[in-house]
Amino acid sequence: MAYLCPCIQYKMSETAKFPPLAEQLRPDSFNGYVGQQHLVGGNGVLRLAVESGNLPSMIFWGPPGVGKTTLAFIISQSLSRPFYTLSAINSGVKDIREVIDIAKTSASNAILFIDEIHRFSKSQQDSLLGAVEKGIVTLIGATTENPSFEVIGPLLSRCQVYVLKSLTEDELKTIIAKAIKKIKETTGIDLQIKEDEALMRISGGDARKLLNAIEIIAGTSKAESGKLEIDNARTLKIIQQNLALYDKKGEMHYDIISAFIKSLRGSDPNAAVYWLARMIESGEDPLFIARRMLILASEDIGNANPNALLLANSCFDAVHKTGYPECRIILSQCATYLACSPKSNASYMAIEDALAMVRSKGDLPVPLQIRNAPTRLMKNLGYGAEYKYAHSFEGNFTELEFMPDQIAGTKFYEPGNNPRENEFRTRLKHLWKNKYKY
Repeated sequence: MAYLCPCIQYKMSETAKFPPLAEQLRPDSFNGYVGQQHLVGGNGVLRLAVESGNLPSMIFWGPPGVGKTTLAFIISQSLSRPFYTLSAINSGVKDIREVIDIAKTSASNAILFIDEIHRFSKSQQDSLLGAVEKGIVTLIGATTENPSFEVIGPLLSRCQVYVLKSLTEDELKTIIAKAIKKIKETTGIDLQIKEDEALMRISGGDARKLLNAIEIIAGTSKAESGKLEIDNARTLKIIQQNLALYDKKGEMHYDIISAFIKSLRGSDPNAAVYWLARMIESGEDPLFIARRMLILASEDIGNANPNALLLANSCFDAVHKTGYPECRIILSQCATYLACSPKSNASYMAIEDALAMVRSKGDLPVPLQIRNAPTRLMKNLGYGAEYKYAHSFEGNFTELEFMPDQIAGTKFYEPGNNPRENEFRTRLKHLWKNKYKY
C-alpha cells in the first residue's frame, strides 16, 4: 500500500491532457503560496517554525479550500522529510500502523498528513498517540471542524493548532491571475475576466471551488480567435449546469449543509427534511448534522423557544449513542422541531454587538460597586462598597449600574418579536424604566 502525497500523485483520464487546474497551481514553497500571511508571511509563526526546523505536530483548522493540504506539502518539501498521507474517510487503524512501521525505518523524522482528521474515531486517534509522543512521526492534521470537539484531548495537547482563514477578495484575484496565466500556457486560450463578482460569490473564499469553476467555464466554452471572455452571466449559466456534476463528493457537501441550515432558519420543515435525506443518503457524518442543528438552535431560535437548545443537545447525545441507521429518526425529529419553532437571533446579535464594543473600546474598568473585594485594602479602596444584593429587595431587583461608565445605558440585547421574548421585553421595561429604552 503506497502512501504518497496526493499533491504530487494524480490519475488522469484517458482524454485529459493535464491534471486538474487546482493541482497545476499548487505551489511547492511559501513564496508561491497565497493567503494565511499571519502564519506564513515573513514573520509568520508557522514559517518561522519550519525555517528553524523545530516543527511540532499540528492541526490545521479552517474552512475548505484555504490551503491546508498545500501547507502540509510545502512543509514536507521545505524540510526534505518523508511525507505520508492518509484520508480519514477511507483509512483505519491498520493503515495508521502500517505508516508508523514504515516511518520507524526512516532516517529522518517523517511527516504524516491526515486529511479530515475529525472523521477519525477515538480508537483511530488513540493509535497515533505513541508515535506522535515518541517523535516517530510529526503529525499534521487538517480539519474543517473545531478540534476542541473533534480531536481527543491527549492528542490535541501534543499538537499546535493553527487557524486558517477564508481567502480575501484580493487573494482570490491573485489566484485568478495565476489561473489565467496557467490556462494560457497549457491550452493557448487567452482567458479574459470581464466581471468576477459571480466567481467570487461562487467560491465563498474557497480557492479550490474558484479554480474548479474557472476550469469548468474554460472547458465548456468556445473560444473566439483564441480568446474567451468571462462575465457574470456566463459564469452563472455554466456553473449552475455543471458544478454539481463536477464535484458531487467535495464542495456539494458544504452547499447541501448550507441549504439544510437555511431551510431550518426559514421555517420550512419539508425542505429541511429533504436536504437531511440528501445528507443521510450520501453517508454524511450524523454528528456533523447534529452539531450544526445545535448551533442553529441558539443562533436562530434562542430565547424565542429555549427548549430548542435542550432538544438539539439531546439530539446530539442520542445520535452519538445510536449512529446510523436509527439516528436518522432522531435527526428528523430535531430538524422538524427546529424548523417549526419561532425564530430569534437576538442572543446572537447581542454577543456580536458586545464583542464589537469590546474591540472598539478596549478593556473598560469594572465599576467599583460590583468589583470583588477579597482583601482589606480592596475594601478600603471602595471595592464593592455600594453593591446592592438583589435578593434583599422586593421582586429580587434593585437598580444598580453594572456597566462601565463610558458605555452606561448601552443596549445589546433587543428581544425578538415573539411571545416568549415579548414577555422578556415587558419585564425589562418594567425593571429598568427608560434606561435601556425597551
